[in-house]
Amino acid sequence: MLVFWRKGYEGASMSDLTASLGVTKPSLYAAFGAKEDLFRAVLDRYDKRTAHFLSGSIRAATAREVAVGLLRGAAEFHANPANPPGCLMVQGALVGSDAGEAARRETRTRRDRLREAIQERLESALDEGDLPPGADPKALARYLVAVMRGMAVEAASGAGAAELHEIVDLALTAWPALKRQRRRVEALRSVRSETARAVSKGSAPS
Repeated sequence: MLVFWRKGYEGASMSDLTASLGVTKPSLYAAFGAKEDLFRAVLDRYDKRTAHFLSGSIRAATAREVAVGLLRGAAEFHANPANPPGCLMVQGALVGSDAGEAARRETRTRRDRLREAIQERLESALDEGDLPPGADPKALARYLVAVMRGMAVEAASGAGAAELHEIVDLALTAWPALKRQRRRVEALRSVRSETARAVSKGSAPS
């Protein structure tokens, strides 16, 4: 899996793959068939590796918890030094020659599957009144996936956990809030503002 993760589908040569697996080319072909089949098996394994935060987050109690879980989980996953930087689904076969079209189609299908699962969960949230009227589950799902993929690219460029969580903090400010949530946020901001003014005057707030 790590060879494809680091080098991408087309960048991973058969010599790289056989050396990583400790097998000969005939043995590899006998076990997996074509390189494309091995890549598909690697994607299955990668899906299992990310399922702990993806599936759990999608099942969260509220729409905001879904967003927080997905974004925080992605930040932790991509910042984990045990993982190669970046996302296998993104850089594994994002661009390349015609020979890699099947691999690109496979990763695109899996990315779409995740987005559709998030959208379905957010549609339920909208129906339950957990998102404000007028919220667009399809657009919100695309937004979450775009931020997650963007963090993967940033991680591949050297961004660490703190930087990725800063992206999450900013991304969550755009998440649609219900009126009662907005009132609570506004109340907290008012308290902070009053406290700051009192501190600047050298006295404690009443």
